[in-house]
Amino acid sequence: MIPSGIYVNKKILSATNNFSTYGINSAGYKAQLLRWHGHVIDIFARRLGKYQEGEFWMEVSLLSSLKHKNLVSLVGFCDENDEKIIITKRETRGSLFKYLRNPMMLTWVRRLEISVGIAQALSYIHYDESRDFSVIHRNISRYTVLLNDDWEPKLSHFEYSMKIQASQRHNSFHANTLRIWVNDNHLAPLFIAHYREKKLDNLINRDLWVQIDLHSFNMLAEIAYACLDKERSRRPNIDDIAPRLEKALQLARENRRFPVKCVIYILFILTPS
Repeated sequence: MIPSGIYVNKKILSATNNFSTYGINSAGYKAQLLRWHGHVIDIFARRLGKYQEGEFWMEVSLLSSLKHKNLVSLVGFCDENDEKIIITKRETRGSLFKYLRNPMMLTWVRRLEISVGIAQALSYIHYDESRDFSVIHRNISRYTVLLNDDWEPKLSHFEYSMKIQASQRHNSFHANTLRIWVNDNHLAPLFIAHYREKKLDNLINRDLWVQIDLHSFNMLAEIAYACLDKERSRRPNIDDIAPRLEKALQLARENRRFPVKCVIYILFILTPS
């Protein structure tokens, strides 16, 4: 199914100020677009190269059929004059990458909430029984997870995805021939080494560490370690991972610890002058 939101290049050029550098980031252009039913929406326009025909139609077709609260929303697309442009609803806070080093904005509980949201999105694209196909995303990273104003995660960038027949969905995720785009291939061995030596705290920002409930942290670490098993057939499925992450989130909420800076601030405002 292809969406009705097909926009001619002239309209996209106008919305993005002729693809000027204003409003651009590393992945596309921020703009506002007047839709035909009369209201203005914030959009994100990504230009794909003219030789990316397959990637372009893969993303358009998938975002046309996949609907989940933790996936980006397709607004429309343009395929005209060698321009291939995908238009999605703009998520206010941008990519997860911008906040990973900020434990005050991206608290421990919020990080777990984001993990749960992405796990639920993956469970949906992998195993939703209402479809006759599954999707392997193949490009999940801190850049392709976007955040809205409420810090809800939205998985984006489906151009490198694969469609798998429903009858093969439980086998395909363990195939050794499956190609994945990896941004940080040094992190997995680093995590494994510290996990085995029980020194994971050496990898954690100090301001984040003081927020962490150890029960939820240990549960998350066990999940991550299982997902990095050298033998792919022993790695857990996302349907097993999602409820375990939800349990870790529940523990973190029940045992929430204030960041040290917040505690100091509270004590300061409560201390009589």
